[in-house]
Amino acid sequence: MVATMTRLWMAASALVVFVVASILVLTTLSREREYQRLMAEGDAALADEQTYVAIEAYSGAIALKNDAMIAYLKRGETYRRRGELDAALRDLRAAARLDPQATRPAELLGDVNHALERYDRAAESYRACAELDDRNPRILCKLGIALYRAGDATGALLPLRKAINLDDRFGEAHYVLGLCLHARGQTREATEAFEEAVRLAPALVAAREELAAGYRLAGRTREAIAQLEAVAALEPDRVDRQVAVGLAYARAGRTDIAVTLLGRAAEQYPNSVGIYQALGRVWLDAAEPRRDRVALRKAVEALEPLSRQPGASSETLGLYGRALLAGGDIAAAEAALLQSSRTLPIDLDALLWLSVASERLRHWESAADALARWVALAPETQSRRASVLERLGDARQRLGDADRALRAWQQAAATADVSVALLAKLAAAEIAAGQGEAARRTIGRGLERDPGNGALLALQRRTKEPVVPR
Repeated sequence: MVATMTRLWMAASALVVFVVASILVLTTLSREREYQRLMAEGDAALADEQTYVAIEAYSGAIALKNDAMIAYLKRGETYRRRGELDAALRDLRAAARLDPQATRPAELLGDVNHALERYDRAAESYRACAELDDRNPRILCKLGIALYRAGDATGALLPLRKAINLDDRFGEAHYVLGLCLHARGQTREATEAFEEAVRLAPALVAAREELAAGYRLAGRTREAIAQLEAVAALEPDRVDRQVAVGLAYARAGRTDIAVTLLGRAAEQYPNSVGIYQALGRVWLDAAEPRRDRVALRKAVEALEPLSRQPGASSETLGLYGRALLAGGDIAAAEAALLQSSRTLPIDLDALLWLSVASERLRHWESAADALARWVALAPETQSRRASVLERLGDARQRLGDADRALRAWQQAAATADVSVALLAKLAAAEIAAGQGEAARRTIGRGLERDPGNGALLALQRRTKEPVVPR
């Protein structure tokens, strides 16, 4: 009896185990089928650009299997498409954590961080991806780009050159290599890299633009124009490309060709402010050296209607003011240039022309303000900085502000290449301010360049006498 009961109990237990196992298997199979259905639904929605539906489907799949890397990856990619980059980062990090050996999550993490301008983090992600697959030139190029944008042009060279070694027809890698070389001051090598990029990828506009800029700086005007013409042909619907070609011909002294090209562009785009502004600039540049009244009239005709438009740019108003100044209408020129100086973003050249107009009208406060604003806004490396600071000191002196005039001249003299006349002016101001030792150094600097300079020798004699602060 006991044995019979034992056998019955064992049979019942086995049956229960079988039933439970069957239920678990069926449940797992059902969950797997539902997971696969949701993933397929998300893929189909994504193919139809229904990104919200795709996210809902992938979210359902993640709820069923929260350890499924591919579901997090696809939802992260979808968030990226929608521009929801923080959500994309969250999912892509989860995908990378679930499968550290997968390259796609690491690459996409780099792409999202790059889009967020977190270039250091983008480089970290691309580097991790490259460690998993060091034979992928695309990833290596992305690493190079991220390092370049993070300010490490030197560090970018190695992955870029490796990408080129793996695929020597990779035009974009040659282009980014050119950017890095240019940032390092290797101008000739940069030009060669841009040339190779254009040869391999003729439609790579960015490389042609860099090449045009390099040719222009090297005085290779014809080649620079050829690149700009190629860019205009590649992007025929962009007015600014045609304007760039016209202005390039004008800089080369071919005003006739520039006017013809811009005139044709104006016929095609009669409402384009950029074209008429360029025409005004070309006529003005042609008029000023020769005081050509006909060219000046055409410049005014092109620019005056633009200056009256609501929202006229600082550059437009500045050019119009400059044209009025060239024509002798100084008061009207100052008014236009003042308006330009109050319009954002400010055209730096307009500030200099405003200072000229104000000086001619003896409006020294306005002139000094324009020059001081230029100094504050212009890059430290601007080649005109010393001359502008000297003029600022002159304006301050005329206003009776000797201390600020002295500071401006001292800033001007701090640059490497300054005139002996400025050094004499500065030394006199330093003597007047009781800065005898500074004056002696300034005089010595000037006499090294012009030992017989009468003004400096007279100042030197003064510094041997007691210097009394004013």
